Amino acid sequence: MPGLVLFGRRWAIGSDDFVLPGAFELFVRLVWWIGIFVLYTVHKGQFNCPGGGLLHSYLLGLIILLASIICALCALVYVSMQGTISNPGPRKSLPKILYTRLLLYFPEFIWAVVGAVWVSDNSVQCEKTVINGVIGTVIASWIIIIFTVIGVVIVFDPLGGKKTFYLPDGVSRNLESSQSGQLLYNVKSSATRVWEKRIRLLCCCIVQDDDHRVAFTSIAELFRSYFSDTDLVPSDIAAGLILLHQEQDKMENCPKEPEEVLCHSPSSLMTDDLDVELENAAHYMLFAAAAYGWPYYVYTNPYTALCKLNGDCCRNRPTDSEITGGDRHNFHFGSILKITGLQYRDFIHISFHNKIYEIPFFVALDHKKEAIVVAVRGTLSFEDILTDLSADCEDLTLEEVLENGFVHKGITQAANYIYRKLINDGILNQAFTIAPEYKLVIVGHSLGGGTASILAIMLRNSFPMLRCYAFSPPGGLLSKSLADYTKHFIVSVIVGKDLVARLSMPNMEDLKRRIVRIVANCNRPKYQILLRGCWYEVFGGDPDDFPTELDGRNQDALTQPLLAEESLMVHRSPSYNALEEESHLNSPPQYPHLYLPGKIIHVVEECSSRRLCSSDIKYTARWSNETVFSSILISPKMITDHMPDVVLKALNSLSQEHGSCLSC
Repeated sequence: MPGLVLFGRRWAIGSDDFVLPGAFELFVRLVWWIGIFVLYTVHKGQFNCPGGGLLHSYLLGLIILLASIICALCALVYVSMQGTISNPGPRKSLPKILYTRLLLYFPEFIWAVVGAVWVSDNSVQCEKTVINGVIGTVIASWIIIIFTVIGVVIVFDPLGGKKTFYLPDGVSRNLESSQSGQLLYNVKSSATRVWEKRIRLLCCCIVQDDDHRVAFTSIAELFRSYFSDTDLVPSDIAAGLILLHQEQDKMENCPKEPEEVLCHSPSSLMTDDLDVELENAAHYMLFAAAAYGWPYYVYTNPYTALCKLNGDCCRNRPTDSEITGGDRHNFHFGSILKITGLQYRDFIHISFHNKIYEIPFFVALDHKKEAIVVAVRGTLSFEDILTDLSADCEDLTLEEVLENGFVHKGITQAANYIYRKLINDGILNQAFTIAPEYKLVIVGHSLGGGTASILAIMLRNSFPMLRCYAFSPPGGLLSKSLADYTKHFIVSVIVGKDLVARLSMPNMEDLKRRIVRIVANCNRPKYQILLRGCWYEVFGGDPDDFPTELDGRNQDALTQPLLAEESLMVHRSPSYNALEEESHLNSPPQYPHLYLPGKIIHVVEECSSRRLCSSDIKYTARWSNETVFSSILISPKMITDHMPDVVLKALNSLSQEHGSCLSC
């Protein structure tokens, strides 16, 4: 629902968000009240000790104060349970109850101070049980006060006072266009500055230069534009994701899946080609995983990795001219050797240098496949995350491509960095001098997969026979013309419901609209959605069939937004809309549709064992196309399906299965 308005500003919390925290505090307060009441009743006639008079007044006042707080919490929880996410009408009295509850913090604070002073008084010689009870009361009071302050800080919206600009439509209509434009500019600037401060705070541990400042501003603009047109609070988003997941699971249980219709029809030629590519992908995924260095090796070998790496840290390593970046203890290089199984002499160049738009990579000779492999590392640092989030579009100029297209800005700059190192520093010339008959193969996972794809496009003219294997690359990478161009030399491998492979600004906009729609049209209170959703995610079962306002409406009516849905979208003024439309007429869209590179192999989980002690999972693979990944799927595995160890495990399983079939 729209954010709660208190003290004349909007907060990042809804009026229906007090059910669960209020119920928890109510339980704590009830237990606390019962304990203090029993303590007071048992020791009612035993307050003749030094300091006992103050103790008697303190306990009596505390009982009355706790009873008042319990009554306020009961009213708060009851009112917060009323209505639905998009129907806050039954909760219109909640701000008054909340004001009352906040006022009770003042006497509670005073009582906590009085209790602390009484406990610290050395002249008090009352019974030890009573003293311990008061100490527990004082500690509990301060804990609750501290957590309340932390909660207020968390739900504080720096733009809470600015949100009202969008709401009074009648006032906006009377403004001149210049005044409206100035107000709009001020709101946008304030929002961008807030997001930029948040990003700088998250990245406070890294050295910041001009590139970082430009990236911070670009990413802040991205977040500002994405969140500016909705009035959702975080719990609304969580409820929407839960509802979307259950709705999606109900659709998947249908006999016919839409994805199956979109996939290419299998043929014997394509099946043979798929088997070959799967075998190659399983082989080269080792190089893509090895590019992560010791973090991946330790993650996949948690019990033995450190012992093995410590044994190798003092061995010989490449000279300083062959390796760049920090690897003081030889952990990165030792991990790469163990993962790939290569020898020291097989490596041409290794770079662990890492800055924004500059990511680590290595060049090695793969004698098994007779290839010179360029492996690019994926996201592993704050700098890599900034590169990922620099999602503006820029043109990629290619001499041999008739129609140039858009590419992801941050990933393209990372590819430019590696391109300059490979060509200008003569790394590829050195490699082909050693192995002139070998072919060039570029691989990478995640950010590394996207960078490898754009790097392959840049090197295509100089090396016509090159191949690229992009494992779980970002979805918003190439425009349609470039994606079609790369089908001849790039193979993308996607596992399951991988989130990153479906990430693009149009897909994120689509997800936002789906969340708004399903949340606005659900007729259940938010606390029921969250509780049942948590049960479903943890214990499984059948998806809940939540009644919605969509039930019983005809198909034509479904295309029109409901009033509840519109209430969760920020109401902009006509001047704002006119300015937005005018700005789009004279410029290309900032975030056009971008797609995955090359031909796409989609690996899906066929079935898994229900036994807790078994991890047997069977996978199937098929050729797919970019339209299958045009929507973000909500699933507990949307993150794990992206992990490099899961991708490698799936490819090895398919490769071994194919090998066993051939032996039969």
